[in-house]
Amino acid sequence: MAHFAKLSEENVVLQIEVVADADTSIDGVEDEATGISFLTDIHGWSLWKKCSYNTRGGKHYQADGTESADQSKAFRKNYPHIGWKYNSVIDGFVDNQPYSSWTLNNTTGLWEAPVEYPTVTLIGEYNLGITWDEGNQKWLAISDSDPANNYEWNSTTLSWDSV
Repeated sequence: MAHFAKLSEENVVLQIEVVADADTSIDGVEDEATGISFLTDIHGWSLWKKCSYNTRGGKHYQADGTESADQSKAFRKNYPHIGWKYNSVIDGFVDNQPYSSWTLNNTTGLWEAPVEYPTVTLIGEYNLGITWDEGNQKWLAISDSDPANNYEWNSTTLSWDSV
């Protein structure tokens, strides 16, 4: 099965369609233009881009979630969701920019904070609820075990400081 994203004129993903391989292939070889033609005939809409259900962050993954040995299958950076955009500069699907300080990684098609995501996600054995503080340009967290105790990520010591 092949997946196609229906795009608005502004390249916003409007819906995702699953199409049988027979309707996207020429002599058994998958062809994007054939799939687009098939969908255009059915829906009367010509703005479609093929996407890969198994591609995330510029990498292809197998059904069990492990990274595929054959990365030539990675296609258009990310499997899109409704509301995402097709970015023609990187030929990939990207989510909306979460914060104005974040920049787009052209290889992965993912937005990156100006401070790297914390490498520690537990305090003791308890998970942390980690969020980005745009105003102060830092990561904040609360512990599942003690929601009243707040932490901020120290990117120098690579540890959480209690605040």
